[in-house]
This record gives sequence, structure tokens and C-alpha cells, in this order.
Amino acid sequence: MGTYGQYCPIAKGAEILAERWTPLIIRDVMLGAHRFNDIERGLPGISRSLLAGRLRQLVHADVIEQRPGERGGRVEYHLTAAGHELGQVVYRLGEWAARWVFRDPDPGDRDPVLLLWWMHGRINRELLPPRRVVVRFDFRRATKPHIWLVLERSDVSVCPTDPGFDTDLVVTADIADLYRLWLGRITFGAAVEDGLLEIDGPPALVRAFPRWLQWSPIAGAVRAAASAR
Repeated sequence: MGTYGQYCPIAKGAEILAERWTPLIIRDVMLGAHRFNDIERGLPGISRSLLAGRLRQLVHADVIEQRPGERGGRVEYHLTAAGHELGQVVYRLGEWAARWVFRDPDPGDRDPVLLLWWMHGRINRELLPPRRVVVRFDFRRATKPHIWLVLERSDVSVCPTDPGFDTDLVVTADIADLYRLWLGRITFGAAVEDGLLEIDGPPALVRAFPRWLQWSPIAGAVRAAASAR
């Protein structure tokens, strides 16, 4: 971790938060990614060695702590009290960006696997039916046209390849529009009404589907910023 050589709280805080990838690591741990592999999946482009180094730095800075996993499993990473406070700084950074610099996604930002990974962590599993539900996402004009979510009350999985189960629902959308929906730039009802999002399947599951989804935690700030413009 580099230093500025300045005895100033802003400089000391920036030495931790301004490191590349660090705010996103804090974001993902704050949102429930506690295992190394889960954190890595939310950060496509980071190397495993760099992620390991950043986690060591955050543990050393007392922002993150290591805990034994359930039943003696792999180590988990959790925010400390200082980490939770720093997480609020990261969230405020997102609010600022939503207000001043956030627009529609650029082509390089449209990663369907990453978006489905974010969505899988925000499924309200308590509202799922007792049986497994398989949702196939068909992305228009995409190099990765099909991705599956396998929804169960015990677990939710992202499958870039066919999981081998019968498909219950098919969601068809442009990846940019699904990002806009996820982040609150458009509403679910408007997306369906305008033909940006299509859902095919048994009517009961089609009606229930939007209730299972909890949108991005920053979506409220994005909506508020859009309304203020």
C-alpha cells in the first residue's frame, strides 16, 4: 500500500480507499460476498494474487476481519466496525456518482454474467415457491446470449451454460436495458410496457417473478438523481 507521506486524515483515508479495486471489494463484502471466490466473481478483471493482496491490506488496516467459515470451512471476510463506516463512505460515493457522472452503460460495461451474479445475490428466497425454478435470460444482440438462474429456497445459482433442468421462465431483454432496470433508471412496469423486457412462462410464475427480485441497493439513489435532473 502506497503512502502520501502526509500527516492528514484525508491522506491516511485515501491510502486505504483510493487503492484500485478496494472500494469494489468493500462494496461486495458489504453486500454479502464473504468467501474469496465469491468476491472474485464480482470483480471480473482482477487477478487472484491482486485480490489476495488487497484483502491482506484491508485486514491489516482493520477494515476487514477473517473468520472461520461455517463448520470449519474456508475462511470468510467480514467488515469490522471501521469497515462498516467505510462502507457508508463507499455508498455515498455511489450516490455522488449517480447524481453527477452516471449515464447509460457503455458497451464495455455490459457484462451479462456479472449482472446475473449481482442479481443472484438479491433474490428474495423466502418468496420463492417450494420447488426449483429455472429462469433463462436471453440477451438480444449479445455474444453471450443465454444465461440461467437456478432459483431454490436453499440456494440461487448462476449458470453460464445450460444447467440441464427444464426451463420455467424465459426473460428476453437487451443487456443495456436490463442494467438500466437493475439500477433503477427504468421501472419494471415501464420496461415490460415498452417491450424492453419480455417474460414467457406459466402466468403464475410470470406474475411472481418481479416480487422475487430486490434491485440494486443503489437503485434508489439512481432514481432520485434521475428525477432531480
